[in-house]
Order: sequence, then C-alpha cells, then structure tokens
Amino acid sequence: MLSQNDLEEILHTALSRGGDFAEIFLEETVSTQILLEDNRLEKAARGTEVGAGLRVLVGEQTFFTSSTRVTLGGLMDAAGHLGSSINQTRTHKVQTLRPSIAKPQITILKHPNSEPLEARIQAVRNANRTARNASDKIVQVTVGSGDTVQAVTIANSNGVYVEDNRVRTRFLTQVVAGENGHLQTGYEVVAGTKGFELLDENTPDHIAQVATERALTMLSAKVSPSGVLPVILSSEAGGTFIHEACGHGLESDHIQRHSSVYTGKIGQRVASELITVVDDATLPGSYGSFRFDDEGTRGARKVLIDQGILRIYMSDLITSKHLSIPPSGNGRRESFRNKPIPRMTNTFIDRGTTDPKLIIDSIPEGLLVKKMGGGEVNPTNGNFVFEVVEGYWIEKGQIQYPVRGAMLTGNGPEVLQSIDMVGSDMGWAVGTCGKFDHAPVGDGQPTIRLPRIVVGAKGG
Repeated sequence: MLSQNDLEEILHTALSRGGDFAEIFLEETVSTQILLEDNRLEKAARGTEVGAGLRVLVGEQTFFTSSTRVTLGGLMDAAGHLGSSINQTRTHKVQTLRPSIAKPQITILKHPNSEPLEARIQAVRNANRTARNASDKIVQVTVGSGDTVQAVTIANSNGVYVEDNRVRTRFLTQVVAGENGHLQTGYEVVAGTKGFELLDENTPDHIAQVATERALTMLSAKVSPSGVLPVILSSEAGGTFIHEACGHGLESDHIQRHSSVYTGKIGQRVASELITVVDDATLPGSYGSFRFDDEGTRGARKVLIDQGILRIYMSDLITSKHLSIPPSGNGRRESFRNKPIPRMTNTFIDRGTTDPKLIIDSIPEGLLVKKMGGGEVNPTNGNFVFEVVEGYWIEKGQIQYPVRGAMLTGNGPEVLQSIDMVGSDMGWAVGTCGKFDHAPVGDGQPTIRLPRIVVGAKGG
C-alpha cells in the first residue's frame, strides 16, 4: 500500500529531469469472464491485475510508461527511467496532495466479489436453455457474463489525489436463427455500474428471449425498400446514432487536430432547435458512469448541444489546456497501460415533448428502426453508414412488416439539422467504445424523425 508521501516522492522523481506536469494512475482490477457457446462452457475465468501508469508532460510532448511493480521501489525505478528521457532545465514543484471525496453513485446490492462463480455459470446456462428451447430454427447461441471490480488511485503534481472503486456488470446473449439456408442474428446486452442486482432487473431468461425473438423476427423479414425515405429511429434503438454521428466529433482531441466537422463552431447552430445533446458521467447505475475520470477530474453532466447550439467540447487535461477550455471530466483510459484520451461517458439526445405514437403516425411510408448495428463514421466530415439490425416498414402510420438488410447513409450535422420531431420517451444502449483502446459507455435517445435520409438495402 503506497502512502501519499510515497506518491509525492514518485512524482518528484518523475519530474526530476524537467517537466510541466506528472501523474500516476494506480489500478487493481478483479475481473470475471464466463462464455458459453454451442452448448459448451468455453471460458470461466477470474483474474486480478495490478499496475501503474506514469505520465510526464513537457510542453507539447507526453512521456508515458507503465509497470506491474506497484511498490515504492518499483515505481521509483519506473519514474527514474521515465525522467531519464527528459532533458529540461525547468522543473515544476510537486504540490502537496489534497484528497478529494465524492459520494458513491449507487449502492451495490449484490457485489460481484460475493457472488460464487457457479452462480454466474448457472445464469449463462439458463439463458442458453431459454434461447434453444424457443424454436427448432435456433442454430447457434452464445451467452456471456462479465464483471469487473476496479480500484483506482490517481495523483498528480498539481496536488490532485483521488481514490475510487468502480463495479461494472455485463450480460449478453447472441442468437442465430436459420431456415432454408438463410441466417439471421439477434443480440441483446444489459450492463451497468452495478452488481448482480442487474440480473434481477433484467433476468437472463428475459435477455435470451429478446435476442431470440429478434433473430426469429428478422428471419421472416422482407428485404428493406431503398431510396431517400423518411426514417424513425425508435428510442429502443438506443443512442448509437448520436454516439457515432455526432459524439466523436465533439471530443476535443479531434478538435485540437482540426479533424472534426465541429471545429471552431462553439456558439453556432449545428442541429435542429429540437435537439439537445448531453454527456453525463453522473447517471446512477449507467454503464459509462464514474465519480472521477481517469485523470482525477470529477465526473459531470455536460450539455454539449443546447437546443441546436453547440456549447462545449468533451476534454481531458491536455486538450483543455491546448484549447484554453475547462477540463470536462472526459479523460478516460482502458487500463494503467494506456494514456488517457477524451471520450464519451453516457451520451444522449435529451427527450422532447411529442408522443412517440404520433411520430409513427406521421409517416405515410417509411422505415422504423428499432435496433441499430455497427457502422462507420468519418469525424472530419461527419459522413456515416449504419447497419439496421431490426427494422419495420411503415405505411399510413401503421407498422406493416419487418425488413432486413437496411443501411442508413448520411451526414451527421445535416441529419441533426433536419430532425423535425423528438419524442417524450427515452431508450438506452450500452457498449464498449473502441477509440484507440476500449471504454464502457452508455448511449441514449428518444424516438426521433428523420424526414429524408438515404436508405440502402443488402441481401436477397
């Protein structure tokens, strides 16, 4: 156990050859992974990883190293090695560390450390059985359970000192249904900064049923119509659209490199006046939530776009200094082996005032998207392509039949400007953002109407 005096000594050593700023990130993570595939238990593993990341900033340069020797001697050696790469005459003083305290986000009712491995395995087996018993058309089932208990300590030469304990739990089911040589996949995942009470709220049986019904529904679906069409993104689609088509462009490393379509547009209209976009790390229980980011900045709620007007970017310590903006608490890293970068937490379009049913009723002919899949986005110009994994054709405000193979193509800023109806509901999706490394995130949105967007179709 390293004391605050130990950490100050390590920081002083890291700055001994010069530098403007030094930081240490200590981590101990206990993780459990269960995977069942093709009726076989492929993985049932629990492990602990302990390590530290050390960072020194010198002007525009970043020097970084990591170590699994989390002792005073080991980290002094790592700090000395890091400092040897720096040759500056100016050295900033290490300020006395000042502990910062925040209230826990949520009370963990069923802590993963208290749950036996056998219980996790049984939950996975139950979901597998539910999916396979649903239909003789089910040809493959994959079920996974994962949880992490992460303890972090973050200290830097500006006197920041925080400790945090983060618990995350995740459960997923993927089902493949087949008929006459044709295959369709259904997928459902739940996750949160919670313990195993997550599976009381969303039982493994229910998760399996949702994934199975999605696969079977799409198995009988028609190929989607294509063209320039009105599209409704249901709240059930989660916020994948806003995460990809807008969120990454508002991360300040893209702004710093002038590689975002939103560069230099603070105070300008970038979306419909019906659109307010929020990034909020303080939502209790949400998958992307935390008390402090991975640089020790307190997590916060930020209104990025306010009724169509761009207000702020999401930043870490480096980009906030470069852009002369306050750090927003969005400095995140996958583990002690990674440097922090600006990235989203829980990002969503805020709810509007329109009854979602009225939005569907407003479409004479078009596409209803209930589940988004993967996609590609170019943050430099905002162009995107998204896959629709569950969609329905609408005529005269009525859902007619399921469609498959739909692809949405457009430009993020243009689409945000065009949105003309925003529902009073709210839905969420959870995932792992793969920007350089990986971090858990939440994405949300109400039901929204896109009056015109290019819909492509694939498959026969």
